[in-house]
Amino acid sequence: MPKLEANLQWMFNEYDLIDRYDAAARAGFKGVELQAPYSLEIDQIVERLERNSLKHVIINSPVADPDSGINNIALRADRKDLYAERTAQAVEYAAGLGCIGVNIGCGPIGDVDPDEAHEMFIYNIRHAAEELEKVGVIALVEPINTRDQPGFFVNTSKGGLEAIAEADHPNLALLYDFYHMQIMEGELSLTVKENLSSIKHIQIADNPGRHEPGTGEINYNHILPYLDEIGYDGWVGCEYGPSGNTEQTLGWASAWL
Repeated sequence: MPKLEANLQWMFNEYDLIDRYDAAARAGFKGVELQAPYSLEIDQIVERLERNSLKHVIINSPVADPDSGINNIALRADRKDLYAERTAQAVEYAAGLGCIGVNIGCGPIGDVDPDEAHEMFIYNIRHAAEELEKVGVIALVEPINTRDQPGFFVNTSKGGLEAIAEADHPNLALLYDFYHMQIMEGELSLTVKENLSSIKHIQIADNPGRHEPGTGEINYNHILPYLDEIGYDGWVGCEYGPSGNTEQTLGWASAWL
């Protein structure tokens, strides 16, 4: 049975950030993920995790450029040192929260030279993999669609896997998001099955709209049991914006929680 976990950046926004941990547990989730936990203290989060018997599955590295606000410091040579500093921060939080992985970031290419972006991305994801390996946490590369984020540098599973192969570090793996990859390439079931050994985390949302399963075209009544059939034993992150009140729109998940 797929292990669903709640993305607290997107879900339970009816509550203050720290209280979303309690809300997720009340709804039946055993795990959570959060892109940006950095406004909270590690001990503050750990107290909620322990109180609710929750696993903190993943977080994201903080990769926004302080000048432009664009999440692409992993692609820029002039931000190499900043990326290393942000990676250290992610390592501290991931270790403290007991995460299995960190989404190490990529971002839109913008006005960055493509050769520079490629060189820096490979260098930086290798660096992140090395640092996270020291605390037993997987470095995750996530392809993201170019409709929501125009110019996103790694935007297909093939592109993500090629970057991982080039960086050539055993602690790198793919984060496969069904929503993003439905937009970019389709062939969801086949792609996951063929690349299962490289996929260490999965996220879901329906398309169009990026709401909960059942609101769009992706057949999650097939996808979720299929993950069991092919032997995926990791977590499935619910990274979607609920179409209404979070608790009232969780009917789709009743069979899985």
